[in-house]
Amino acid sequence: MFSWYRRWRRARVLARSDLSPTHWHRAWQGIRLLDGLPGQDHLRLRELATLFLHEKTIEPVQGLRVTRGMEQYIALQACLPLIGLHPDWYSSWHAIVLYPDTFVSTFDEQDEAGVVHRVREPRMGESWDRGPLILSWADSLASGEALDGYNVIIHECAHKLDALDGVANGKPPLHRNMSVQQWADVFGAAWEDLCRQVDEGIEPDMDPYGSEAPEEFFAVASEAFFEIPAHLWQTYPGVYEQLALFYRQAPLRPRAPITSGPVQVPAPDTRRTRGDG
Repeated sequence: MFSWYRRWRRARVLARSDLSPTHWHRAWQGIRLLDGLPGQDHLRLRELATLFLHEKTIEPVQGLRVTRGMEQYIALQACLPLIGLHPDWYSSWHAIVLYPDTFVSTFDEQDEAGVVHRVREPRMGESWDRGPLILSWADSLASGEALDGYNVIIHECAHKLDALDGVANGKPPLHRNMSVQQWADVFGAAWEDLCRQVDEGIEPDMDPYGSEAPEEFFAVASEAFFEIPAHLWQTYPGVYEQLALFYRQAPLRPRAPITSGPVQVPAPDTRRTRGDG
């Protein structure tokens, strides 16, 4: 019954919304990431972004004033990974806390000796399981303006997808046609290679922040998949192929999204963050 009502409500929202390209033109034109998006995906993305803004709140802090264009700018980038999925993949969270710029996060960290330290670090974004997404507007804006493999919105949304099966560990819930073992083998080998490059002082082929943990590698690889897919293919072709299967998109060729069923698995309240590295 609830699933039927949600479908009815979403259809009603879309029927009453302005989905025309002109309504989204200014925000769309500011996002280079969408320049090569196939025409058949344009309406799909506008629909997903419309539902996103209807179902989630954007809560500005520190005096930031949010315009409709800013909301659209964030929603379009956040929903790009959903083109081949289903809106329910984002149903486990309901708010975005938006800072004007890089913000300071305070948390406890335990060292190897077991001593707990209070740490303060600058952040571009954070993702809390069963909690809000936290973003810097300045970094979100920069994410859309350049195709450099860095996109804080996609990065933090990837953490939300990763945590859907109960823990953010670099393996989101996989589709039935995907092999868990193949995913583990491909991502494990790529992550170890990135860690080796970082440890040896070699300039890595991907954002070195991905070496922090497997979940960070998945988020960084997702950024590269959408922003610089050719580079990801050349660097880690197996990772590109696995992400193409998971996101049901192929940025290197015309995309043909396939809608999947919803995945709604309660996740533990464990914080996943990205620093400014």
